[in-house]
Amino acid sequence: MATRAIAIEDVKTGEEIIAVYEHPFVVRLCHWVNAVALLVMVGSGLQIFRAFPSFGAKIPQKDLLNWPKAFALGGWLGGALQWHLTFMWIYIATGLLYLGYQIFSGNYKQVLFVQRDLPGVWPMVRHYFFFGPKPPVREAYNPLQKHAYTSAIGLGVLSVVTGFAVWKPVQFSWLAWLMGGFHWARLWHFLIMWAILAFVFGHLVMVVLHGWSNFVSMLTGWKKDPEYRTEE
Repeated sequence: MATRAIAIEDVKTGEEIIAVYEHPFVVRLCHWVNAVALLVMVGSGLQIFRAFPSFGAKIPQKDLLNWPKAFALGGWLGGALQWHLTFMWIYIATGLLYLGYQIFSGNYKQVLFVQRDLPGVWPMVRHYFFFGPKPPVREAYNPLQKHAYTSAIGLGVLSVVTGFAVWKPVQFSWLAWLMGGFHWARLWHFLIMWAILAFVFGHLVMVVLHGWSNFVSMLTGWKKDPEYRTEE
């Protein structure tokens, strides 16, 4: 899928610059709605965890982590469940809309990590973490970013699968069984949440490192003066 590009005049310098349409409306909509849904689900999920902060048998109970109530959402177990289950459906719906759009529009080629991206991962790791030279920019997302976004999609799918096993362990007993049982399903769900939060942290760091134009492009769809070349 070719990225649309237009020539515009910079209001500050009067010079002509290129602007590319990086993020279609559906992608932007899903990004922001899912960000809110994820924030609510993490907060309410941690409140649910507070009701039984362990991954072993109910009796005897040994609390694994006493999560502060100030960083949880829902006030109590019942309230947290209502928040969590409501935004679960929003999370799933926007995820399906996003995946459906990416597949049928062909836009997935922009973010999908494939075999040809493998050689480019280490140079980007060296650049970001060891202050190495910056590799040439040829696409909207570099190989490391594509790896992160593809992994995030996989984590999103796993969060839903493990979530259903925890929510309905009887109806989805086969699913819980595949994960090692209900207690293991809870543990996987918990670990996946932290993996997603690690991605979010890294994502925010990348936004800061790549400049303000990256944030604006997720609001308007357009990115001014990209480092890579596109078809006009």
